[in-house]
Amino acid sequence: MWVAPLKFLIKEDKVIILAASDMIIRWVKKNYEDIIRETFSDKLDSEITLQYGVGTEDEYSAPISVEKKNKKNTTRGGKSRDVIKDFIKESAIETSNLNHDFTFSNFVEGKSNQFALAACAQVSQHPGTSHNPLFIYGNTGLGKTHLMHAVGNSIREKYPDARLIYQHCDSFIEDIVRSFRNNTHSDLRHFYKTLDALLIDDIQLLAGKDTTQEVFFHTFNTLLDGGHQVILTCDRYPKELEMMEDRLKSRFASGLIVNIEPPELEHRMAILLQKAENWGLILPQETAFFIAQTVKASVRELEGALKQVNAMANFKGLPLSVAVAQSALGSLVEIQSRQITLPNIQKVVTTYYNLKSNDLTGKSRAANIAKPRQLAMFISRTLTKHSLPEIGRAFERDHSTVMHACRKIEEDLKTDYVLQRDYETIKATLTH
Repeated sequence: MWVAPLKFLIKEDKVIILAASDMIIRWVKKNYEDIIRETFSDKLDSEITLQYGVGTEDEYSAPISVEKKNKKNTTRGGKSRDVIKDFIKESAIETSNLNHDFTFSNFVEGKSNQFALAACAQVSQHPGTSHNPLFIYGNTGLGKTHLMHAVGNSIREKYPDARLIYQHCDSFIEDIVRSFRNNTHSDLRHFYKTLDALLIDDIQLLAGKDTTQEVFFHTFNTLLDGGHQVILTCDRYPKELEMMEDRLKSRFASGLIVNIEPPELEHRMAILLQKAENWGLILPQETAFFIAQTVKASVRELEGALKQVNAMANFKGLPLSVAVAQSALGSLVEIQSRQITLPNIQKVVTTYYNLKSNDLTGKSRAANIAKPRQLAMFISRTLTKHSLPEIGRAFERDHSTVMHACRKIEEDLKTDYVLQRDYETIKATLTH
């Protein structure tokens, strides 16, 4: 993913590594610079100096030092998958539905979204050739839509004539329903199949809509086979999508799947400080720290909390101090203490079964620990919106272990009355 797309030039004792974006360069320098330098030095039998650049070999006015083979990637059908501008067959779309305020430059990077951001940046530079389809999943309010718009805006900037459209899944469904009602189904299919890039938000809303899934499946295949970019966002991992055709889930998983998780404390603080700067607010570090500690779920909730604190400060005629934040977010702090989170679920289960705090994440397979662990996973799956991989990480297991635990508990609850009592008691403790 990172090394294969790189190009290089050799000038005397210098090797210039060329990438599609500054973000890729930063990642390569951080993770691969030593091994790249060592490899070139071995091959050239001399010490070399590494330099980096954004662009192509032609832009650096020097011939590449090795023969280029297989220049064009091909799809399953053997069609060329060059950059998106090579596929423009019709006039540009006047309304792409893109929000021009959502760009890479104002997206705050952190550990929770680093991989997704890098993947999106690469797709924006090489649409249709890198990571197609790109499937971004995670809970609501974490920045999936922002990234999707950022990719679209970047593609439109690089290829102004590209036929690209962003749609929320609700709008896509409405288009399909309207086309059947007005007998314009063939026109609509033609429109979607002539797109260079299709960006659909909240694809999970297709679940249970068989006719729309059928239309989307054929449109999806046509775009992918033609080398045109498809980007989807979803609130869960593809295999977790219920009432979605298996062939669609399989196609979703055929490209690159990236996850965005809730931001960690330092990332939340960075988001708050940038939002404050964008809004012209003076936000002290200690106030940002308090808000970031209080609001943990999503970027959207962070923004709402900052607005709430600012409104309180304006009302009282005070600066954005910790005291003002405590007053503005007092009710939220109380709610947070009762929130159903993975750590809270683990705490209640360990207390109920009189276990040690690390028993649920440990390696013991003893029955008195394994069963509560499975129950905790099942409760986490039923009472939260966390994906299987997210729950697995909380219990230091993989997603398949969580899936097995959920199936096992669901089956045992049908006949095990003691387990039924435990489950109802723990659930009541968490929800009341």
